[in-house]
Amino acid sequence: MKSFSAVALGLLVFCFVSVSVPSSAAAQGSGWTTLFDGSSLAAFDAIGDANWELADGIVSADSGSGFLVTKSSWGNFEMTLEFWVDEPANSGIFIRCADPSTVRDTNSYEVNIYDTRADQTYRTGGIVHIAAPASVINSGGHWNSYRIRAEGSRLRVTLNGIETVDARDDQFAQGPIALQYAAGTVRFRNVLVRSLD
Repeated sequence: MKSFSAVALGLLVFCFVSVSVPSSAAAQGSGWTTLFDGSSLAAFDAIGDANWELADGIVSADSGSGFLVTKSSWGNFEMTLEFWVDEPANSGIFIRCADPSTVRDTNSYEVNIYDTRADQTYRTGGIVHIAAPASVINSGGHWNSYRIRAEGSRLRVTLNGIETVDARDDQFAQGPIALQYAAGTVRFRNVLVRSLD
């Protein structure tokens, strides 16, 4: 009887976890747009020479450098995505990009993915030049989730359910979103966004 109860409890926990993790715009609720669902990069333009590849519902790169830049522009929005990186990876989510043909951390907000950054101030979970992460969370070797919210001058970042940034800055009001590849192995999946306007 005890072993049956343990199995039943295990199945119940598994079902709860499976149901509570959104994997599509429909699961998130109304207003969400799927930017990347694992089958197409139609919502993006690629710049640079990163070797982006689609396989098994994931877009990944492991050489070159570059960005996947959304064709549409976003001002006040919330986005969610999942990423997997190895320890030496250097990546980031650039939001409100002022120049979609030349994406930089000085003409947009870079929500960093870089555990081994030489200057740890703006490591994974922080916004480069704006806010250090409130918690040190290592992202290498497993899937992670980001929730990024930009509303007016308020910028909020949540990494794996922990809020790492709640800051204000008004340099950039609107622009495309860019997924970066700079080093290591980088993978993205389930990239969703919704307007807050």
